[in-house]
Amino acid sequence: MGHGPSRVAALVAAISPWDATEREHQAAALAWLAGTRDIYRRVKPGIPSPHLVSYVLLADPVSSGVFLVDHRLSGLWLPAGGHVERFEDPLETARREAMEELGISADLSITGPRPLFVTVTPTRGADPHTDVSLWYVLAGVRDMPITLDQREFAGGRWWTREEIEAADPTRFDPHLPRFLTKLRALTRP
Repeated sequence: MGHGPSRVAALVAAISPWDATEREHQAAALAWLAGTRDIYRRVKPGIPSPHLVSYVLLADPVSSGVFLVDHRLSGLWLPAGGHVERFEDPLETARREAMEELGISADLSITGPRPLFVTVTPTRGADPHTDVSLWYVLAGVRDMPITLDQREFAGGRWWTREEIEAADPTRFDPHLPRFLTKLRALTRP
């Protein structure tokens, strides 16, 4: 099947949208994938725009907490993750980023090896561009050893749902609350 736009389109099409916004993002991502072969970032920070990203959200299914990183460049608390390299499968990216950014092996046992969520998001900062992000869920526990990439992150910590809801929403990826609602609905016992 390869790792190009058609493979990514199959992954995006297989996602069951949670709400109208995700349905819109899925349609936008599929239209983009149908119209280009240039889906991998070639030049930092944003050429071409849009380009493909794999997020890896570390979740503790027992406490329902999630681990977020304080991303230096964006100034946001985000899931770990990064740009999909040329000809790399997005799942390979998720596994690679889990190791590089968190120092952990990717445990995909909560929702499986496919992305749970898709977003199309303009970035903030000096060089804005658009990321098409596939969100993967990694299983973890609060007391697991995590080794952060200090070049990219000012820190990282576990967040409860209540802490995220009480915090200023502009501190996070704008789609994080919707993603967490979808994740909780799909993983409730």
